[in-house]
Amino acid sequence: MTRLAARGAAWLSLLLITLAFVGPFLWVVIASVQPEATLAAAPALTFSLDNFKAVLTWETIILPMINSIVISGTTAILTVLVAGLAAYPLSRYQLRFRRSFMLTLLFTTGLPVTAILVPVYAMFFRFNLYGSVPAMVLFLTASSLPFSIWMMKNFMDGVPVSLEEAAWVDGAGWVQSLRSVVGPLMAPGIAVVAIFVFVGQWGNFFAPFVLLDAPEKQPAAVTIFTFFSQYGQVAYGQLAAFSILYTAPAVVLYVAVNKYLAGSFNFAGSVKG
Repeated sequence: MTRLAARGAAWLSLLLITLAFVGPFLWVVIASVQPEATLAAAPALTFSLDNFKAVLTWETIILPMINSIVISGTTAILTVLVAGLAAYPLSRYQLRFRRSFMLTLLFTTGLPVTAILVPVYAMFFRFNLYGSVPAMVLFLTASSLPFSIWMMKNFMDGVPVSLEEAAWVDGAGWVQSLRSVVGPLMAPGIAVVAIFVFVGQWGNFFAPFVLLDAPEKQPAAVTIFTFFSQYGQVAYGQLAAFSILYTAPAVVLYVAVNKYLAGSFNFAGSVKG
């Protein structure tokens, strides 16, 4: 009976968690096909694509989505490059302050970005960087580096040093071994870090909202704010349609690399005893 009760409690917990996620998702789907959708959207026999037609414009979703792809993609690429170069000495060399540095990185991952936006906002104004997309990308990259370096270092630790030593014997330097040996072997880990950063910045609202001044520079995460009027009215149907289109690229990216990420790190055949 104890085992049966534990199993029942586990299934009940999973059911509650599933309902907590499925409920809002069903509301978004239902509201997106109802032109006059309200907060209490209910299933109906008739549906319409007017909400999707209303949001599928250049100013509403196309340009913001392009901005989101540029900002999130560039941030992910820069973060992966810098994190890889920073993780290499932490993984391969016996540095004096390595443990202290790793603990400092772990501590900085707990700092919310919103806590430092006020001084960053003042710095952007002082150096005439307010409204600059490249400057904001550099800030997002810096804020993503601590956890990315931590993950990249752990992935790099799984690559046997003996493989690099074989490359060194053949005359390769550390840059060539990192590019030709370590990089390809830890490609799934690099993909994990890149997707983690990309999805995190894809949903970043506060930093672009504060640091970018022009609507044509803002990503889709900020554009979604336009569906809330100053009088408290909300276009629920268009908001739901926009939400589906907004989340589609992240879902497609995950599905596209899911099979690739499912492969585990296996170096058994690469090292001969």
